[in-house]
Amino acid sequence: MKDRFPIRAFDNREFLHSREARAIRIMSEYMEPEKRFKELNIRHTVVFFGSARINPENDKHDTARYYHAAADLAFELASLNAEIERETGNPIYICTGGGPGIMEAANMGAQRAGALTIGLNIELPFEQSPNKYISPELSFQFHYFFMRKLWFVYQAKAIIIFPGGLGTMDELFEVMTLVQTRKLEKMNFPIVLFGESFWREVVNFDKLAEYGFIEPHDLEIFHYSSDVKECIEYLKPRIMDLIRNTKQLAVMKFPL
Repeated sequence: MKDRFPIRAFDNREFLHSREARAIRIMSEYMEPEKRFKELNIRHTVVFFGSARINPENDKHDTARYYHAAADLAFELASLNAEIERETGNPIYICTGGGPGIMEAANMGAQRAGALTIGLNIELPFEQSPNKYISPELSFQFHYFFMRKLWFVYQAKAIIIFPGGLGTMDELFEVMTLVQTRKLEKMNFPIVLFGESFWREVVNFDKLAEYGFIEPHDLEIFHYSSDVKECIEYLKPRIMDLIRNTKQLAVMKFPL
């Protein structure tokens, strides 16, 4: 008797994976992470970007130091959580793209501090599989790059970008463009380029300003750092201010 009834649309796997259901899949990649973040009261993150190809044993170009620096920096930031929560009412969480390399190092550092840590993974034909340091309840798998990017930026109170390739460059320039064009409603949003010698060698921002392709004040969008302690000193007050400002904006825009 039951077989006489057609399958319900929301149980139809073939339909849900079809071109026609793309909008539903996109909405799912917004709503499902949002549900999990709300259940765990996660509102503020510090995002680490960087190469998936860096590992602690690879010293061909002395890149292993960036792996260890990312782990130490994530550990120090996660260790500040008690103080940040006491001062602002909300903790921060370390968030990465969920894969190997710099992402693995940052998740490992946060886990070492005893904190929950987020991995926003994505389906790729190579390199990208969830690292073992992500908190299981905060391990996500995305299909759409743009939805993954939304969740990187939406809750971020700082972004730290370690040396990397095309994917890292894509993330760097997208975030910088959002700040430059004021599409990001976060004043004084900190973007740190970690590994100053690498970034100055690979991207000549000063030359872009000299040609007039960016304004001289656009060079203030980001901050160079090559030292974990200096980076913490730069980020800590800015993260706290952003969390406080976020709470004030929420009260102003959405009064009880």
